[in-house]
Amino acid sequence: MKTFGYFLLFLVLAVCVILLAVVLGARGAWYFAWLIGTPLIVLIAAAGAAWLDTHEEAVRGTAERAGRVDRPV
Repeated sequence: MKTFGYFLLFLVLAVCVILLAVVLGARGAWYFAWLIGTPLIVLIAAAGAAWLDTHEEAVRGTAERAGRVDRPV
């Protein structure tokens, strides 16, 4: 029964998307690009920030182990 429910949900979603594509016509690709591109660039920026933070912590830890850390006075 759960599988059939998912099938109906995706069927309704597909019908809505097809109707939306028919209504939007040529502008549909532009809206699709914004709909997919905006969250994608936000996720890429967040991944880059997380990588930078992790990289800085690793560099700081390596410097501390080597005894090359400038300590504030």
